Order: sequence, then C-alpha cells, then structure tokens
Amino acid sequence: MTTAVEVSGVSKKFTIPYEKTTTLYESILGSLTGKNKYDEFWALKDITFKVEKGESLGVIGGNGSGKSTLLKLIANILRPTKGTIKVNGRLTSFLGLGVGFQQDLSARENIYLYGKIMGLRTKEINQKIEEIIKFSELERFIDTKIRSFSSGMQVRLAFATAIQTNPQILLVDEVLAVGDMRFQQKCSDYFNQYINEKNTMIFVTHDLSAVRRFCDKTILLRNGEMADYGSTDKVIDTYIYNWQKMEEAKQKPGERWGTKKVIITNVEFIDKFGKITDQVNSGDSLTIRIHYETKEKIQKPVFGIAIHSEQGIHCYGTNTQLKGLETASITGVGHVDFNIQQVLMNYGKYYLTAAVHSIDHVHHDWRNREYHFNVIGSKILDEGLFELPCNIIVG
Repeated sequence: MTTAVEVSGVSKKFTIPYEKTTTLYESILGSLTGKNKYDEFWALKDITFKVEKGESLGVIGGNGSGKSTLLKLIANILRPTKGTIKVNGRLTSFLGLGVGFQQDLSARENIYLYGKIMGLRTKEINQKIEEIIKFSELERFIDTKIRSFSSGMQVRLAFATAIQTNPQILLVDEVLAVGDMRFQQKCSDYFNQYINEKNTMIFVTHDLSAVRRFCDKTILLRNGEMADYGSTDKVIDTYIYNWQKMEEAKQKPGERWGTKKVIITNVEFIDKFGKITDQVNSGDSLTIRIHYETKEKIQKPVFGIAIHSEQGIHCYGTNTQLKGLETASITGVGHVDFNIQQVLMNYGKYYLTAAVHSIDHVHHDWRNREYHFNVIGSKILDEGLFELPCNIIVG
C-alpha cells in the first residue's frame, strides 16, 4: 500500500505569557527589563504513525489531549516544533466549518467565497452549485444574507461546499457533533460512501460509536502523548478502561492485575426476581453486582464492566465515570450495582470483566473475563449476537 500521511517524531510547543501585555510599549519594556515571562506548553510530544491510502484512522482522547492540534499540523495550519509530516494526495480539512464566511454576503455568494478558500475554481463552483444547494437543503434561503442563519444552517452550507472538493485525504474534527439529526445522518452517509471508495480519512471525535463505525485503526492521545495505537476496538478499550499497554488487552480470561488497594471480592448476577443466577432470559433485566473491600479510604474510585462474547467480541462496556456518577470515597466492604434494564443479547455464553481504578487512571483491581453468565433465548433464535424486536410483514 502507498502511504497517504506519515507523521514522524512530531512535537508542538506553545509559549504562554504569564502576564498579558496590551501595548507595544509594555512589550518592549518587558523585553528590556526581563519581565516578559513565558511558560512552555507541549501540546504534542514525539508523535509517530502512518496512514496508508484507503485507511481510516480515528484520533480519540480527553479535552486538551492534542487531537485538534494534530489535525491542524497535518493540514499545515500549524507547523511542528520538531519532526516532519508528509502528505501524499489532495487534502481537505473539516476543521471549524464555515470559517471564512462573510455575514453580509448571501448564502450563494458565500458558496463561491468558501469554495475558493477550499481550492475550487469558479468554473467548478458553477458546475456544482446546484448540487451544493440541494445537499444543504437551503434552497429557500440561498439568496439570504447568512447573518440571519442559525449556526446549524451555516455548518450545513459549509459542509455541502467542502465535500465538492473531491478530496483524496479527509481531515475531520467533530463534524458529527454539530447540526441536527438529519444533517448528522447526511454526514454519516457521506463518510460511509467516501470510505467505501477507498479514500483516506483521519477522524477526530468524542463519539466512540462513530470511531468504531468508520475507523480501521485508532490513536489514543493523553496529555499530548500517544498512549495507544492499533485496532479500533482495542484502543477504545484502552480509553474506556485505561489499559496501560496494548498487551494487557490480549490477556487471557481469568488474569488479574492492579495495586490491590481496592479488591474485587466477588461478582454476582441477579435476575429480575432478585435471585442470584448465572443465566438470564433474553429481554429480561439483569443486575451485575460488584463486591469490593478496601482497608483504607480510597478517593473517587471508578468501577467498570466489560462484556465479551465467547469469540472475544466486545459487546458492551461502561463505568461510573462515563455515566457521570462520582463516588466521593469508599472504605471497608461494599458493592456497586450495574442495572441493565434489558439484556438484548442472543443465546450464548458471555464473559464479564470487572474493574476498579482511581480517577487518575491507576488500576486497583482488574479481573479480566473472570466471570460469565448465559443468555437463554425465549423464541426461535435469530442470527448474530443481539436480539432486536423485529416484525416482518409480507405485502
């Protein structure tokens, strides 16, 4: 395969002044007196990876981890402090859609202006303007000044224009986080078509389901460093459960690790009648109860679960932090309940990982696929892992 994007040893430093100067005089005086002091902030540190042509790469991580900075470096909006970036192909970036719109111009006039910014010639815009208008669904407002547009309408216009550049490499930063549900579905359909045509995409988002859907491989950034890189499912597991090494994701069922400051003493499966069981009927509720013990006070622990099929397919995972539940502190003996309202998995045996770590991602106890439960189907079974309500009507 041919490499589309190659990032080698890239680091990016920003300088942040301790005190803000508002005049040229203050800046000169500060330089002469040595009062101008700056803090160095490394947004990215020694990032290296390749994206082959036809691949889709996800970039995930918390706020401030360096995701958007990385895309701006690849788009040549920023220059790296160290390292090199090579891009082989026509590149379009969806970074801050609508930047460059003029509020006193009409939507039609802004299509020409924005199209020029995106690298289209006037002749190309003339040929594509009707398609742009149709995709944006702004036919009624096309000659209206966009100062009267909502932010969602402006994003739709920008997206409809940008996709007409026919990029070979696409950089996407949180496009699916804006606009209404109809627009988001249009974006999703476009990305699916783009990927199916064997184009290259680098996709930054907090939407992990979208990363699973679109991306072959994924990078996890943490504090500007590449904390993980590999198959999307494995890296998302690292992000959710904070597996510190990719090798840990390959551990066999029953393996265990952690500081043992908190010990998971047992896991119980409780059915809808309140009885402890190892089997549940598909469609019924199930409570997963994690029992723990600690000999000292632990501040803000995070409890989590992951469910895998017998074939090792990751079916579901969550933790108290993702659910927005903060546990102030724990000590002694206790339990945490994960109440699943409906078990929609099909017939089969499922393995459960139970884990607890600190708020700053130090593992206390990780019991890898050590527990299991069986799902019993109440009807003739369909194919696949999940049982979804489905009626078939023959017309």
